[in-house]
Amino acid sequence: MVATILIADDDAVQRRLVENMVQRCGHQTVVVDGGDAAIAVLTDETQSIDAVVLDLVMPGLDGLGVLSKIRELGLTVPVIVQTAHGGIDNVVSAMRAGAQDFVVKPVGIERLQVSVRNALDASALKGELQRIRHSREGRLTFKDIVSRSEAMQNVLAMGKKAAASTIPVLIEGESGVGKEVIARAIHGSSERASKPFVTVNCGAIPDNLVESILFGHEKGAFTGATERHAGKFVEADGGTLFLDEVGELPLAAQVKLLRALQQSEVEAVGGRKPVRVDVRIISATNRNLLNHVKTGYFREDLFYRLHVLPLTVPPLRNRREDIPHLIRYFLARFSAEENRAIARVSAGAVAHLTQSDWPGNVRQLENAVYRAVVLSEADELRAEDFPTVTTSSAADISMAEPLTLVSHTPVPGHEVPIAPSQPAAAFISAYGNLQMIDSSDNMRSLEELEAEIIRFAIAHYRGQMSEVARKLRIGRSTLYRKLDDMPETGPQSEDAGS
Repeated sequence: MVATILIADDDAVQRRLVENMVQRCGHQTVVVDGGDAAIAVLTDETQSIDAVVLDLVMPGLDGLGVLSKIRELGLTVPVIVQTAHGGIDNVVSAMRAGAQDFVVKPVGIERLQVSVRNALDASALKGELQRIRHSREGRLTFKDIVSRSEAMQNVLAMGKKAAASTIPVLIEGESGVGKEVIARAIHGSSERASKPFVTVNCGAIPDNLVESILFGHEKGAFTGATERHAGKFVEADGGTLFLDEVGELPLAAQVKLLRALQQSEVEAVGGRKPVRVDVRIISATNRNLLNHVKTGYFREDLFYRLHVLPLTVPPLRNRREDIPHLIRYFLARFSAEENRAIARVSAGAVAHLTQSDWPGNVRQLENAVYRAVVLSEADELRAEDFPTVTTSSAADISMAEPLTLVSHTPVPGHEVPIAPSQPAAAFISAYGNLQMIDSSDNMRSLEELEAEIIRFAIAHYRGQMSEVARKLRIGRSTLYRKLDDMPETGPQSEDAGS
């Protein structure tokens, strides 16, 4: 997998030799001629360095000085030191100063390749474990986000600015792109980092419990309220409340949410007086909320309260340069978790995964690597370890035709094929034709037609329930409710972006 390696050496000939070898190993290079220049590159936020090959003996700031600076600055980049003096004292000093490995000049390409690969693998595992720990502790920052694409850098730059204030942020993007990760990074980089980060999945709350979960309820406020519940706003007091899938909120709850945002106070169900809260709101949606406003499903005044600073996270197919780096970090984590000695992914597999469209985005990629790690019997993941991952093709595009309603009675001059009478489960053909008249020449009921449309949508979008709900323009909780009411729907699979 492609990485960017910084090479620091005052010897021009050695720089070119090492640069050539690193490039032959498939990595990109940044070359400098001294220690001060190396530190300048490492502290440049526009540069992303995965590892350093560092000469120990240089005029000015030498290799040991660079290692000391790296430690002072809190940088976690792995360093491979190289020296023409292979004395044990130099090696011990460098390793104590934080070096990952060492090589003796002149180094061969096989030795350097192994050293770089080990350094990258160790760094990936350390970085992934650090991200998991920071996320659980509420200390995730933008430094913990794995991304090299220009599109994502723009999002991260705006996120850093948002973290410096309490401005409401609306994070938009498809399911699985990492909207919650961005929200956690904003919280972890803000002054509220030591306070609670509370998440609410608005799409998973039953409509009749939304107000109780958000704003709390008093004991005995309704049937089943056997004890007092504070509510998410009170839980997040002083910190950040993340409203995921905010577009799924029913209109009645939107009114109360708007009041809470305007007045900075909430009133529990059955409560006698409002409670003051200090909460920073970050919301997220995989829908076009402005369209929801136009159709009356979302309040316009609430939209503009939430849509103060919009951040649009691009789908993974629009930032393919991130895929190799994400693969490395996922591989490091799952190999450690599953106790598997899988050290790398073949170039062919990386190319295959990079060319895929990933409708489930980062979460789908994560699950694909997890599956491959568990099932692979080799020490390297190959393209055949990802049989469920396919690249986009003309066949996929041809299936994306609009759903066409047609009558069973032939219409003169109508060129759309009419589906013949057949069992209800097959009334919709592969081209999306829906038969409206049954075999007795009677109109089918709206309930039957709706059930067939939902079944077709689930098959068409391969069980990705969030995508099905979005395309049918209904809430995901509404979709599941309709599925429960449908006879013989069969097992449904949840998508990676839920």
